[in-house]
Formats: sequence, C-alpha cells, structure tokens
Amino acid sequence: MKFDVAIVGSGLAGLSVALHLAQTRSVAIISKRALLDGASSWAQGGIAAVLDSGDSHDQHIADTLVAGAGLCDEAATRYIVENGRAAIEWLIEQGVPFTRDASAELGFHLTREGGHSQRRIIHAADATGHAVQATLEQKVRAHPNITLFEHHCAIDVITSDKLTGKGGHGAVHGGIPHLVGQPRCHGLYVQDVENGQVLTFEAEHTVLATGGAGKVYLYTTNPDTATGDGIAMAWRAGCRISNMEFMQFHPTCLYHPYAKSFLITEAIRGEGGLLKLPPDTSLAGGTRFMPAHDERGELAPRDVVARAIDFEMKKRGLDYVHLDISHQSPEFLKEHFPTIYARCLELGIDITKEPIPVVPAVHFTCGGVVTDLAGRTDIPGLYAVGETACTGLHGANRLASNSLLECVVVGRACASQIAAAPRLENPVLPPWDESRVTNADEEVVIAHNWDELRRFMWNYVGIVRTTKRLERAQHRIALLKEEIDEYYRNFRITHDLLELRNLVDVASLIVNSALSRHESRGLHYSRDYPDTLPKALPSVLTPARR
Repeated sequence: MKFDVAIVGSGLAGLSVALHLAQTRSVAIISKRALLDGASSWAQGGIAAVLDSGDSHDQHIADTLVAGAGLCDEAATRYIVENGRAAIEWLIEQGVPFTRDASAELGFHLTREGGHSQRRIIHAADATGHAVQATLEQKVRAHPNITLFEHHCAIDVITSDKLTGKGGHGAVHGGIPHLVGQPRCHGLYVQDVENGQVLTFEAEHTVLATGGAGKVYLYTTNPDTATGDGIAMAWRAGCRISNMEFMQFHPTCLYHPYAKSFLITEAIRGEGGLLKLPPDTSLAGGTRFMPAHDERGELAPRDVVARAIDFEMKKRGLDYVHLDISHQSPEFLKEHFPTIYARCLELGIDITKEPIPVVPAVHFTCGGVVTDLAGRTDIPGLYAVGETACTGLHGANRLASNSLLECVVVGRACASQIAAAPRLENPVLPPWDESRVTNADEEVVIAHNWDELRRFMWNYVGIVRTTKRLERAQHRIALLKEEIDEYYRNFRITHDLLELRNLVDVASLIVNSALSRHESRGLHYSRDYPDTLPKALPSVLTPARR
C-alpha cells in the first residue's frame, strides 16, 4: 500500500487533515471500525469560538488559561483561539447544519458551558459531533484522492532506525536497531481486522489521529475505540509524551444499568441545570451542593465539579447524584436537547418532569504526544493531531468545547505543513513476518488482563489519588506488561491483543506522569501533595532509545 499520506483515525482531526490535503496528495484513512465510530461523533456540546462582537479572543484565552490551571501554553492557546472563526467558517462551508438563531450576529445559536465567561459554543442541537462527522464523511467518501480502510487496526509505525531488523514482527519488535542520525517515519503496519492479514503502508507522512485513551478506565464516556493507540505507537517509536496524568473526568455521565457511556452534555448545566443530592439522602435530600464547593456553582470547570460529585458520593455512600433541569419548559428541552430527551425517555426518565441520575466518568485525555502547532512530533514524517496530541492548549484541564476547535485548527495547519514539505523517496519497507509465531493457546488471558487493568486504574488512579495507590497500580502494570509482551512476541496478533498492548503502555504513561507530579493541579489531585506549586511545569516523559 503506497500513499503520500497515511492518516490513522477518522475523527474530526483526521478528516480535517485529509480534506485539506486531498486536492494535491493521495491520502489513506485507516479507521479501526466504521468511519463514524470514534469519539468525535459522540460529542454533544459544540465547538468554542469567538463569533460575537460581545466576546473577544482575550476573554476566550483567559477562560482557557483559568481552566488549564496555569499549565496551558499561552502561545498555542492564542494561535488556536485566533484561528477559531476561520475553522467554524470552513465547517459551515462544508455544510455542517449548526443550530440557527436569526437574532445572532452570525445567524447561529450560541450556548454557554462551564468555565466560559460568554456564550460562544456553536452547536447542532445536542449532537454536534455527529452532525460535523456525518457532513465530512460524505465529503471524504466522495473524494477520488482519499482511500478508506475501515475495520483496519494500526499496529506500529515503521521508522528508519528499525529497518535493519529482519522484517515485520522482527523489524519492529525484535530487530536490533542501528541508529544513524535522526530516525524518520516511513509508514506503518496495519491489520485488516476482518481477515487478520497484516498490510504494509508506505507513506511519506503518517498522521496519528486516533483520539484518546478513556478505555483504560472502567467507566468512561468514550467509545470502545478509545484505547490510546496513537499515543502508545508514538511512545514506542521514540516520541516524547506529556501531561498524561491529566485525564478529564466528565462530571455527568448517565447512571443507568442499560445505558453504556451515555454522556449528559455540559450544556445542560449551561442552560440552568442544577446538581442535587437524591431525595433519600437524609435531611439534605433534594438540595443543591455545588455552591458549597465553588462560588461558580454548576458552571465551575469540569475538574471542580467532578471532584465535588465524587466527594458527595463517597461522603454519603451514594451511587449517583441528580442533575435537574425540569424547571425549564418541555418545549425548550425538546428543542435544545432532543437526543438526551429521547434517550432518557427510552430508559423511563422524563427530563421535563424529573432529574437525571449522573456519575463522573473518564471523558478526555488532556495530555498526549508532544507536538508543535502543525502536529509535528519528535520524528520527521510522523504527526499527531486532535486528542492524541499535546499542543499545550488544554493544560491541566480542558475547557469545554475547545477540543473540536483544536481538531480543525491544528488539522488544517498540519495539512499545510505536509503540503509544503519537499517530496521524498521512501525506502522499500519489509513485509510483516509471522514465521516465528503461532496461534494463541488461551485468549481468555487477554480478556482477563483487560478487565484487571481497567478496574485497578479506576480504583487506584481515579479522581482523587495517593502515592501508595499509584505505586500499587505501577506494580500491577509492570506485571501485566511483561505478560502481554510475552504473549505478543509468541502468538499471532489479534485486534483485542493490539488494543490491550496499547492500553497497558498508556496506563504506564498515566501512572508515571502522576507519580512525577508532587502537587495537586487541575485534573490531578493528590492527597499526599494537596497544594499547588508556585510554578506550573508540564510533565514530559522521554522513551529510552532501544
């Protein structure tokens, strides 16, 4: 398989890169499942951008810096915010059906979410991500220069320092590298999930746009595809990884035995939703609790709200708390939150008359592969965009609806960087080699390890952390990693094994980053280090050269 550009991932970041490049480059999009199965399609709230004269770039930047708890890169934040309007206008040109408002300056309704000082969230009702993805999907499928590989799972990128091995399984994982100068990425190995065949993709430029790593935890709002693949592949290739301790827990995931990972958008609180204790909670039942935790109440940043809910649940032995917006009119709720209204009603919850039971769940990976604002990583020819990357925008806590904005702005910049790069001749890449492996004897091992990993990450590396818990997690990860690496070396790969291998690598990065931070900041709260240090510094992990 030979292309100018290979993009791993089919979320908003990956599709943005593809559509901006496809006029002049041959592009492959490699999607682990169907094109719309990633996290972008699940995004409910919207996209933050300065679209009204009553708002300003400085206000948006200030809101982002406050939410990021002093750890945002101010130059990166300014660049992304100042390019926000152009990103929205490009999406409108593509035909994205944002919710209209004739009285608004731009003609579209703007809502407000936690941490924002202004209404600046442009949205398509309460299913913005799906509306954006469905629109871009049509463009991508129709483009003659874009080839789609759905149900294909990336294994590892191929760098020049690994090409001295014996090919395939050996070259990437068991060969002896001879480093001469700086390595360059020349493509990657990809498994066709449906038939198990491993393909070699040769590409001058490889873009990792695989999203986040929410599935490393037991409870998450993320889709099943969020297994940190791009972060793990970049780390194994030799890229630095930053700020992985900052895993954002969304405060409000629907609590229901028949609803898996259903998010209740922050816009519910932006439009007046109140967090309350359930009625049977002693004398305090039915009362608000957020004002006791933060003067901003329900509109405090996500880390504050998630910790407050976690505190109340643990203090009172609750399984959930209530989010109540039933004081709004039924017409308003059905117009602004049709998806949530319909899904809750299916489950016997009428949000026009009763509160919604909610719990925190892992939602967003604020850290990732260290990149510049054009998506360039430490390895020439390898890029990372979207949730896979760490540009410095999100700092210690992502401001609501900044993520889709980053996808479009940095995606566009990444495409421009690739388009301007001189053309190179790629070396011949070795095929995947399975001559030294056999079929797995007991695949139950994979399922067991997957479950064990997600449970101890939830229990030991959750919203509130201690050094002892982190060290326990670190010890268990080391044992799992040894077992999984042995399994990987000796048996033919499977989709489940590839994801588990990536999750274990990502879990290790999260725990090691958390252990390196001797303070509490943003999404990382440690009982052993409850204070915030006067100077904010990112955590940066550098892989050892092999």
